[in-house]
Order: sequence, then C-alpha cells, then structure tokens
Amino acid sequence: MRNSHSLALAATILATSSGALANANELAELKAQLQALQKRISQLEQQATQQAETPSQLNANAIKVGGAVRTNFSSTSYDDDSKNRGGDFDFDMFRIDFSGKVGDIGLNAELRVFDYMTAIKFAYLSYDINRDWQAQLGLTKVPFGNWPYNSHSYFFSTNYYLGLEDDHDLGILFKRQLRDNWQLDLGFFKNDELGGVDGYVEDRTHRYSYDIVGLRAQSEGIYATPSQAVGEYNTFAGRIAYVLPHKGGQSEWGLSALAGGLHDGTTRVGDYSAWAVHFNGNYGPWNVQLQHGKYDYDVTDVAQVAVGAYAFYDSIAAAASMSSFNVAYAMKVNWGPVQHVQFYNDFGMVYSKSDGSADTWMNVTGMSFGAGAFFSYFDIVHAKNQPFIGGSIAGDSDDTERRYNLNFGYYF
Repeated sequence: MRNSHSLALAATILATSSGALANANELAELKAQLQALQKRISQLEQQATQQAETPSQLNANAIKVGGAVRTNFSSTSYDDDSKNRGGDFDFDMFRIDFSGKVGDIGLNAELRVFDYMTAIKFAYLSYDINRDWQAQLGLTKVPFGNWPYNSHSYFFSTNYYLGLEDDHDLGILFKRQLRDNWQLDLGFFKNDELGGVDGYVEDRTHRYSYDIVGLRAQSEGIYATPSQAVGEYNTFAGRIAYVLPHKGGQSEWGLSALAGGLHDGTTRVGDYSAWAVHFNGNYGPWNVQLQHGKYDYDVTDVAQVAVGAYAFYDSIAAAASMSSFNVAYAMKVNWGPVQHVQFYNDFGMVYSKSDGSADTWMNVTGMSFGAGAFFSYFDIVHAKNQPFIGGSIAGDSDDTERRYNLNFGYYF
C-alpha cells in the first residue's frame, strides 16, 4: 500500500511538471528521478519486511546457551584435618547447558567441569512424534522413581549412590505426556554413558551418574580398582504414574522397573534388575515424597559390586532394599535479595544387604534459597555408612557422621 501511494504521488508530480516543462531533457530527467524513487521505496519495504520476520525465525530455530558456577563450603566430623582448619571452601563445578530446537528436532545437553574431571551429564536429541509422545535419543535419563528427583537437598537421596536416581545412560526414551491423569515412560538403554565395559575412555569413574563398573572379590578393598571389570547393557526401563489433582495441588502414585544384562567384555556374566513404588504429593506449600524398592545384581558367588562416579571407585551390596521419606515446605519471602526459600528434611535407608554389611542411612535437614540468578543449599547431614559423609554403602561402621554443607550457585 505504501508503494502504490508513493507512485501515485510521483505520477501527479510528473503530469503537472510535464505541462509546464517545454524542454524534453528536463522531462527525461524527471522520469529518471521517478524510477530511482520507486527503486528506493522497494528497497525500504524489503528491509522492513526482513526486520519484522527475522526475530520470529530466530526464536523458532534457536539453541540457547546457559550454565552455572558453583562453590562449596563444608565442615565435617570425619576429617580431623578439615576440622582443625575450621572447614574447607572449594570450587564445586562449572556447567554449560544447551537447549532449544532447530526445525522439528530438539537438543538438550549439559557439560560439567570439575577440578578433577569433566563429565557430560546428558546429551540427547528429541522429536515430538505427536501431541502425546516424544522420543529422546542419546545420553538421556533412565525413568525410575520420583521424577525428576527423589530428594530436595544437594546430596540427593541414598538411591542416587546406587545408580537409581538422576541416572543417565545411552539409549532411546519414549515419553508419553500427561493425559487422562496417566503418564508413561519407556526406555531401552544399550549401555552406560561411557560406552559400556569396553568403552574408549581413560577412566571409567569419570562420570556424573553412578553405574556398576566391576565385580568385587572378597580380598579387594571397598575403594580399590576392581579386578574384574563389568558393565550394564541392553537395559529395558519403564515408569508409569497416575496423577490426581486435588485442592492445593496434585498427588502422584507410580511404579518403576528396569532389567538388563551384565557383560565382562567377552561374555554375559549375569543380570541386574530393580523396582520401586513411589508417591509424590503437593499440598499447597508442602511436598511429601515416599519411595520403596529393591535392586539385585545377580552374579554367581558375588556379594558386592564396584560402582564408579566422581573420579573414584566405591562398593555396594549386590542386592538390597531401599526406602525414603522426604518432606518440604516452600515459601516466597522478601529477605533482601532472597525471593524464595524451601525448608526440607530428607531421610533414606539401604538395608537387608546381600553382603551382610550394616544398614546405610542418611538424614538431611536443610534449606534452599533463590535470589535472582543465585541459588544455594544449606544442609546439615547425619549419616551412617553413606558416601561423601565419611563412609560407604558397603561399609560396616557403627559411627554416625556429620557434615555441615553450604553450596553457592550462580546460574546464567
């Protein structure tokens, strides 16, 4: 419309001028000016159209980059040197995230850099098959138990150290969106995130998620490099949940199960499986989580298996039961820059162990708080035979250990 009005105005000027001009050269010059004006108007309209379309095109085909930097202060009962120093303040990790969509294919990835290792937490492509189903291919999350976490604290629950909370493996996951109150996740995972028992990596403990990495001989130490390496493979996992809305929120009941094989690089040496029932209820500012289940690494004459994560080996019983109970209260506040606070108490146990070792338990009382881009945890942890709290799930100690922990994070 703007172009036609301009041409009409120029034509009027030309008609008036042509009657007044007797010189043919002046008429030709005026026509040339009119052509130049028309060309310039077309250029301006094209530029305006491109500027209007470009933002929507970028938003539809954008990969966002974010991340975090976290530091950690801790004071413990089980490290005399640290107690003499009044605790230690350490760099926790640097994290970079990628998320977004180009065309119909989505990307989600997270890389974590620690002082002692670099690990990819997850990295997968996603595709919406239809309005109900999404497929995720790559290093994606194993569907199991309360989702996305069976915990509120920085330390997760005892399940995390068994490889049964926030675990990520290489495979394909099909997620059914919540519909008619039901949600379903089905996955097949070829092997763990480092390529299985014979993956081409320098150190199989350089990973974020706990996985089995070997079988324990009776003569081996809890933290020793396992003499017989093994890895999980061909694992099927499923999680089904029913969500019931109610006054003040909603409650979810669910069942999870997984089963797969164990391979030593040459042949299958055994099987492994796990199951859990879970409950996750939201009642206004309150959240309640319950979970109970069992796991079993079924290998002849093996009572303990070696697991790896965070650049060190540890051990767990080949089979055990696990239970947890968590409660949290969230509130908005106006404490200077602090806008959100959540108070919580998470309790978990690992018991009835096949190796006859003592029970593991951990209780975390704490709070998390957010202030703009900052998010932090303050935890008071009491535990027995618990990793990162002075023990091991395969330990046999009677001592209850304590850890005060403050984690600071800046997210961008």
